[in-house]
Amino acid sequence: MTEKEIGELRRRLKPERTNITAIRGCYVSSVGDVLSTFRQSMGLMSEEDKEKYLAIFRRTLSGTPDRSLIDLAFRTSQVADSEEHRLLMRLRESALNDDEAVEQLFSLIRSAYTSEDHYLILLAHENYDVPFKAKDGMQLEDGSDVFSYILCAVCPVKPSREALRYVAEEKEFHNGSMGYAAAMPEVGFLFPAFDGRRTNIYNCLYYTRSVKDNHENLVQAIFKIEPPMSAEQQQNTFSGLLHEALEEECSLTVVQAVREDLCQRMQAHKELKDDTPLTVSGSELRNVLAEAGVPEEKQAKFSAQFESTFGTDAALSPRNLMESKKLQLKTPDVIINVAPDRADLVETRVIGGVKYILIKADDGVELSGVDLEIS
Repeated sequence: MTEKEIGELRRRLKPERTNITAIRGCYVSSVGDVLSTFRQSMGLMSEEDKEKYLAIFRRTLSGTPDRSLIDLAFRTSQVADSEEHRLLMRLRESALNDDEAVEQLFSLIRSAYTSEDHYLILLAHENYDVPFKAKDGMQLEDGSDVFSYILCAVCPVKPSREALRYVAEEKEFHNGSMGYAAAMPEVGFLFPAFDGRRTNIYNCLYYTRSVKDNHENLVQAIFKIEPPMSAEQQQNTFSGLLHEALEEECSLTVVQAVREDLCQRMQAHKELKDDTPLTVSGSELRNVLAEAGVPEEKQAKFSAQFESTFGTDAALSPRNLMESKKLQLKTPDVIINVAPDRADLVETRVIGGVKYILIKADDGVELSGVDLEIS
């Protein structure tokens, strides 16, 4: 899904726009025991409650694609005949009125999700009459397509002053102050995908709050899909792969060349305002290494390890491979932060057999707030 398509659905989740009729919920203890299940009508909710619930679901459609929002693709065989896909279709087609299917999904989540806190599982369904848009993006009229989808959010429940809090007497969550409240979700998903502004039952959109942890067990339990590496895992793996493949050729100059190429791709993509996800392939990265002067045999080793690690024909998001918003050099005892666009100020040298990191410095050098003179 593109950012525009995700944003279009997210804007639906406002009290004055949404067609969600009811919320299904399951409140679970930190050890996995069910504390309560409930069904709340949106029409009977207070405006405060309605906005709190919708804010949670909006968060499951917020974030950066390929980092916190991950496209998951079902195998053709799964769509044709599999328990996991049938369950999602039952939930969607019944508009969450199939109690057995709802309980089955709750059970799958409880079996795979672990938390130090109590947590709340929320489900919502909506039928969205997708408006027709002209080629220039202008909305003309209501279209004939109806996008029927479900949203799921899994939220930690913690002590809080004001939010959706648990009311023990009613065994439900309502907006209020003091008590245990549902925080913003840690994970969630949208099914089916909204690709090309149309229904795509072969895909779903998965949300994870943390770029370090995509909750692999939960993905496998619900979708029976091997999830991609988390954004942090991709970055760490790519960094290790570069060093291992290039060995002595993994110099500051080469790494800067790779980083600069990735940053330029991201900047150009941003300026074009292209909604198509930006990716980079192993062959494109090999070309960058060639231009940086890396020998052919090291290029070949990099390509082989890239394919074995990320897969043949893998296309990765540049933002997941290297940090673009900061430039940091580290030794066991020193950390140097450099302005992202001033990599030219840093170089490495060997002087008298000793390795050095050299930083060009003119005026404005300080140590613990004291101006220094360099002579």
